[in-house]
Amino acid sequence: MTSTTFNAATLPANDNVNPYAFSVDLNGQWFTQKGKMIAYYGQIRFQALSAGPLDMLVAESFHSPLYAHDWIVAEGQGKLLLADRGFDINSYDLDKGNLTIRAANLLAFEPGLELKQSIIPGFLTLIGTGRFVAASNGPVHFVEPPIRVDPQALLGWADCPSPCHHYDHGYVRGVLGAARMMFGVGGTSGEEHQFDFTGEGTVLIQSSEHVTSSDAMLRELEGQIGMLGVPGLRQLHGTIAQRLAAEQQH
Repeated sequence: MTSTTFNAATLPANDNVNPYAFSVDLNGQWFTQKGKMIAYYGQIRFQALSAGPLDMLVAESFHSPLYAHDWIVAEGQGKLLLADRGFDINSYDLDKGNLTIRAANLLAFEPGLELKQSIIPGFLTLIGTGRFVAASNGPVHFVEPPIRVDPQALLGWADCPSPCHHYDHGYVRGVLGAARMMFGVGGTSGEEHQFDFTGEGTVLIQSSEHVTSSDAMLRELEGQIGMLGVPGLRQLHGTIAQRLAAEQQH
């Protein structure tokens, strides 16, 4: 078995090196998620979004405060190699588009795109014209609504309304479902709970139900706790305690 040895001149420009790595031909600035850069050639520096010289760039392109800690700006000239734990890597071009994607799977994007928080926890929305790079657990499939998708297989959606939650009738009305809703026992599979898409647009589905872990989603849920009030916080505390007890028995 032979392998190709690359250098700064032979690496592809804004294309895949292989299914698991992408080469950005950097000439200016890109937003990149922390930990996704595996190597680079050239004169490239990495700055936190809080850096003073980036104030204008961040004000124009980055509108997601809960995720700001996860991102940096790569600036300069050279080849920037991106990867994510052996997942499939692909780039996508938006042309005055609107695409929402799982936050943990978004690796990088051009400043021509604006990043906003989706109303669905754990997802981010890109708006405008430009390129972005994303990871998926297996190949990505593009499907049209109406469709219902396993939440763990959902990678994102483009140019269509946000999904609604759909719960299986047996889950809602059945004895087992009632017990799960009351005590938080057991997980929710794609057969019981789906995201329901309607209208025009495209839904992106990855080929596996394994989801990249995301501390950002936990932070987003924590950010909503303040709206519960004392009674809600007490109820949530009891539910979490019951769920932890049930999980420790498995």
